[in-house]
Amino acid sequence: MKPTVRLWDGVGLGLIIECPSGVVYSNQTGGTSCLRPEMEGVFVPLRNDYEVPSLKLMSPEISFAAYFEGPAHPGTGATGGLSGADADFIDSTLETWHLSSFLSVDRARLRESHEAWVFVRVLGADADQQYSRSITMPSDPFALSVVFGFEPYPRSGVLTWGNSD
Repeated sequence: MKPTVRLWDGVGLGLIIECPSGVVYSNQTGGTSCLRPEMEGVFVPLRNDYEVPSLKLMSPEISFAAYFEGPAHPGTGATGGLSGADADFIDSTLETWHLSSFLSVDRARLRESHEAWVFVRVLGADADQQYSRSITMPSDPFALSVVFGFEPYPRSGVLTWGNSD
């Protein structure tokens, strides 16, 4: 059995990049179904910050939680899989948070995805792109990929966040 990190008490959005790491990540997902899927890989927190002085969380997790707790999936956790409309919402939110340059919902795996466990395609940058980008910063510094060196791309991953149970 491989070492396992349970993300159940985590706050904010994270990405598990699927790769042989020797470490398995698990989260409680799927609303009140309390599923516990697992994936071996590397965990990367994404776009989680807080306002000062209120300490209010600013994260894509807030939008995802509201969506899955709202009329689209009121408490069901979308355990039967995600729809194209769900994927469109998630991709739109990734774009809003400047994550779409290297992440997109894996539409071939919508049936396997559910609340707080969404399969994505990780579109990383190679080392030359990272080097040239660090010399000439784009107008939007958040558009830079935070992952590189995980070739071959695209690579499978999972977006995960706090479950709504």
